[in-house]
Formats: sequence, C-alpha cells, structure tokens
Amino acid sequence: MAARADRRDGRLIVGLALLVGILFLVSLGVGPVWLAPPTVAGALVGQANEAARIIVIDIRLPRALLAVMIGGTLGLSGAALQGLLRNPLAAPSLFGAPSAAAFGAVAVISLGLVDVLSVALPVAAIAGALISVALLLLVAGPRASLLVLILAGLAISSLAGAGTALALNLAPNPFAALEIAFWLLGSLEDRSMRHVAIALPFMAVGVVLLMWDRRAFRALTLGEEAAQSLGFDLGLIRLRVVAGVAAAVGAGVAVAGSIGFVGLVAPHLVRPLVRHDPGRLMVPAALSGAALLLAADIAVRLIPSTSEIKVGVLTALIGAPFFIALILHRRSELAGAPV
Repeated sequence: MAARADRRDGRLIVGLALLVGILFLVSLGVGPVWLAPPTVAGALVGQANEAARIIVIDIRLPRALLAVMIGGTLGLSGAALQGLLRNPLAAPSLFGAPSAAAFGAVAVISLGLVDVLSVALPVAAIAGALISVALLLLVAGPRASLLVLILAGLAISSLAGAGTALALNLAPNPFAALEIAFWLLGSLEDRSMRHVAIALPFMAVGVVLLMWDRRAFRALTLGEEAAQSLGFDLGLIRLRVVAGVAAAVGAGVAVAGSIGFVGLVAPHLVRPLVRHDPGRLMVPAALSGAALLLAADIAVRLIPSTSEIKVGVLTALIGAPFFIALILHRRSELAGAPV
C-alpha cells in the first residue's frame, strides 16, 4: 500500500514538474516581442542574436525564476500552515511576515531612500519580515500556544498594515505615493538577477525549515496530544514553521510586492491527489504554486491592456472567489449539509 502511494506521489510530482517546466519555457517566449521556442533555446545556450539574448536572459529569465521561487514558497508555506493548524483556510499572511515585509519596503520608498527597482528595497523588506518574527517571539514567548501565536501574528500584521497606510498617506510627493501603490499591487515586471540572488538564500532557509516537519503534520491529524505522545515537540515545530514562512514569504514580498491567495489556493489544487495527507502534500503544493504563479504571470502579458496588469491583482481576482467558495464549502461541511 505504501509502495503504491509512493509511486502515485512520484507520478504526480513528475507531472507537476513537467507542467512547471513547460510554463517556464512559455514565459521566456511570451511578451511584447514573441519568441519561438527554438529562439528561446538558442538564447539560453548562447546561440541566438544579441537582441534575443537580452530579451530572454536579462529581462524574462529573472522574471520566470522569481515566479517559480515565489509561487513555490507560497504554495509550500500554505501547505505547512494548513498542516500545522489543521485548517484548510490558513494562509501565509497569518503570522504577519508579509505585511511587515511590505511595510519595510514602503517605509524606505516613502522616505525617498530608494525606488521600486533599487536593490535596497528587498533588503529593507526582508529586514521587516525578520523583525516581525523577532517581535512575534518577544510578544508570544518561545513556548507559546498556537492560539497566542496566531493572535500575536494578527496584531503584528494589523500594526504593519497601519504603518503601510500611514506611509502611503504621508508620502512626500505624488510620485512616491504612486510608486508605493504600484509596488503594493505585486508584480514581477522589471526584475533582475540581483533580485533573484537576494531572495534565494532566505527562501532556501525557509524551505528547509518548512520541509523539516512534514512528518509532524501527518501526526497532527491525530491531534496535538497524539503528536506529542509520538515524540514531536510542538513548540519547536511552531517556531520553525513561523520562521520558515517569514523567511520564504518575506523574501517573496521583498522582491515582488504583495501577491495574495497563491499560498491558499495551491495546496487545495493538489490535496485530493495525495489523499489529503499533509505530509505528502508539501512538494506537490510547492510545484502547484510555482505553476499557478507562472500561469498568472503569462496571463498578465496576454491580456489586452494599455499597461501590463499587475500579477497580484490577477491572483486576487482568481483567489478571492475561490476563498469564498472554500468558506461556503467548509460551512456546509461543518453543518452536516450536502455540498
């Protein structure tokens, strides 16, 4: 039975990885200048003309890499939080790191220290995410219960959101306010390999922390007491998950702005395919998130518009109805009514 499940998981992971690979190559060819697959392949191996090389390597490759990295970490974070909380409505924004990262970036824009394309912007945002984790641990304590962690996270998220609104309100000029507003919408446009290099170490740490406890999420389906009796330290698990979400999601917000709902939606797309096992959900959820954000980023380039629609707007337009449907499903399920 276990061998059959492993084979089924392997096929699912291979299928999702192929989907991500196909979308990645499509992303390199789609844009104001369409490039055929042979041209894209030639540019990647240095056998295309200079114009194609610049378009693929300097403009579209960082964008596609960030879509995979950010979408993957959002999907992984969502799966980890839903496994930890045993709640399918949990999302990466729960502990305040994305809001704090956004505030860190908005603060330096508002002060006129950087613009939205500066490499200092993600540094400030990542610093905001890390400070939020330190503040969360200070407020909740190192051995806090899950309820205290959630309440503290919501308080920090609300405080960071208020700070972001204040910074926007007190922007020194209309241009700074416009920069802040556009950055908050979330976009992968005009990013470079510098942004990839800045985000990658933090995301790598976050992925390690989140994958560390995948066996514990399976044990938690039996309840916290059962998980503790099996030798899992729930206090350390909670801290690792919170720190992992802060590092991974904070780095994503740092380089691309606020991109919502991917972390909520991605795990649900593949959960039935792993028989609702939270331990086996992690890798498929990460690949699903990467595919989802790549597809959204391709779509914003295909939608006719005088200016490119921000990818954060599109994910919100898709994710919000999904979230409402999920809430209605859970309400009916808990009431014992047919869905």
